[in-house]
Amino acid sequence: MVMDVMAAAARIEAEGGHVIHMEVGQPEAPAPRAAVAAAEAALRQGRIDYTAALGIPSLRARIARHYRETYGCDVAAERIVVTTGSSGAFILAFLAMFEPGDRVAVAVPGYPPYRHILTALGCEPVPIETVAETRHALTGEALIAAHRKAPLKGVLVGSPANPTGTMMSREALQSLIAAAREAGIGFISDEIYHGLDYAFPAVSAAELAPDALIINSFSKYFCMTGWRIGWIVAPDVLVRPIERLQQNLAISVPTLSQIAAEAAFDGREEMEAVKASYAENRRILIEGLPKAGLDRFLPADGAFYLYADVSAFTDDSYAFAQKMLAETHVAATPGVDFDPVQGRSFIRFSYARSPADMREAVERLTRWLR
Repeated sequence: MVMDVMAAAARIEAEGGHVIHMEVGQPEAPAPRAAVAAAEAALRQGRIDYTAALGIPSLRARIARHYRETYGCDVAAERIVVTTGSSGAFILAFLAMFEPGDRVAVAVPGYPPYRHILTALGCEPVPIETVAETRHALTGEALIAAHRKAPLKGVLVGSPANPTGTMMSREALQSLIAAAREAGIGFISDEIYHGLDYAFPAVSAAELAPDALIINSFSKYFCMTGWRIGWIVAPDVLVRPIERLQQNLAISVPTLSQIAAEAAFDGREEMEAVKASYAENRRILIEGLPKAGLDRFLPADGAFYLYADVSAFTDDSYAFAQKMLAETHVAATPGVDFDPVQGRSFIRFSYARSPADMREAVERLTRWLR
């Protein structure tokens, strides 16, 4: 449904309107300068060839170093698989871990393609509703309760989460991993928003479980959405199966993006400045939206999303998003994209744009709702 919002926003802009885009999780900032320079240098050399299916060795080694530097844990470069964004990583992970008919638990509200990709591959996504008492994080108790109803083959969690921006504490993640392991449930951790944490440092499943499969990407923290470059940290037993899948489905990940991604790690100073602007945007919304009457939202611990309860105004978040766009030119995503049931009462605001845009959005919404 976010695509419907984007199309409507494009029509408004074509007619000369100024839309504040808070519907898509896309950073406004460009890729790190070092990444762009590395890509330019590679293009000047002329040839851009296939790489090994698992990725350029130096990039895999650099990602492994990232885990030592950021999380203080050793991850062998041999376990790193470079992928076509996190989306490509999901497909490879699901194909390697599951068979048609397998049931895989996902938290709701949650990123819609989790469910859609699983369904397209013949698996059965099992949505588990989260609650405020657990900061909208999936718990081991809820996972095992679903497993007892009908056996689960896997579970997928994201922290920081999309659309809520909530994060799991170390203790909560550790408890969920332990419950999954005891029940023989495969564990996948979506860590695409790591680096964008405000309330407390994000914890990687790589610190806690060598048998977990971790998915990450250069899209969010490194502002490289269109470069389509991500990675998997795979358990040893899955590296060769994933390699064979990659060889057959894609041969390799685009070489130019891999070269840029390795250099992106040298752009952390730029990216931390971008993160600081997100933190300011978060502050503007948390302080400003209550003035518009939107005073109920989930804890925005990380990522760049705020998931706001609009039940005081509507029981149809899709219609609300359409009306809001038409009358205020503020674009946001209806919660039904992320939760077909409870999402009717929620709207997701992305604050990946400029602080000036966030202040203007608050002003427009305050005039509209008050």
